[in-house]
Order: sequence, then C-alpha cells, then structure tokens
Amino acid sequence: MGKNMSKNTPVTVAVAALLLSLSSAVMAAEVPATFDPKGCKVDYPKASLMNEEQGTVSMSFLVNADGTVADSKIEKSSGFKNLDKAAVKGLSACKFKPGTKDGSAAQTWTKVDYAWKLD
Repeated sequence: MGKNMSKNTPVTVAVAALLLSLSSAVMAAEVPATFDPKGCKVDYPKASLMNEEQGTVSMSFLVNADGTVADSKIEKSSGFKNLDKAAVKGLSACKFKPGTKDGSAAQTWTKVDYAWKLD
C-alpha cells in the first residue's frame, strides 16, 4: 500500500496545481463587485425589532458597471421575511464598487451576507 501511495502523490499534486492555476485564470478574467457596509445604512424593520428577530440573510446582487444594482435574489433566508426584504431593499439602494471583466468595469454578480443582530 505504501508504494502505491507514493506513486499517486505526484499525480494528485499535479492535478491540484492544474486546478488551482485554472481557477486563478478564471478569477483574473472576472472580478465580482464589492460592497462596503460602512458606506450604506440599512434600517432594522420596526416589527422585527419588536419581535426580537435576528439572523443572517445571504443574497446575490447583479451590479452594473456604474455600481448600481440591476437585480437581486435571496440565496438563503434569515428565517424572517421582514429581515430578508429589508436587507434586499436597503442594499439594492447602496452604491457598490463595480466588478471587472478583463480589467474593465462590467456588470457582475456578487454575493453578500447581511447579519441582523440586536444589541
């Protein structure tokens, strides 16, 4: 068994290195938009505050080359419809740093997790 493992190891390393270089090439061609949460205020829904709702909502945003949001979708709910809607509405109004394709600003999808926490 020991001999077989040592023969397969270089092949495994070569395949892993190839996959890593391919993913790096893809990453270099397209860079997703980014978001700075400090530059954007999202109001906690009043009903959610009263009900002490909190959670994290995972969303995807289609960001235009000018940083505005063209489309959005919820990937994973916080468990509370009001929090999900408020996150999508609030973040859709924010300005994003546009993504790039081949070095130029372009429309790209980006993922954002927004955590609602009560202090």
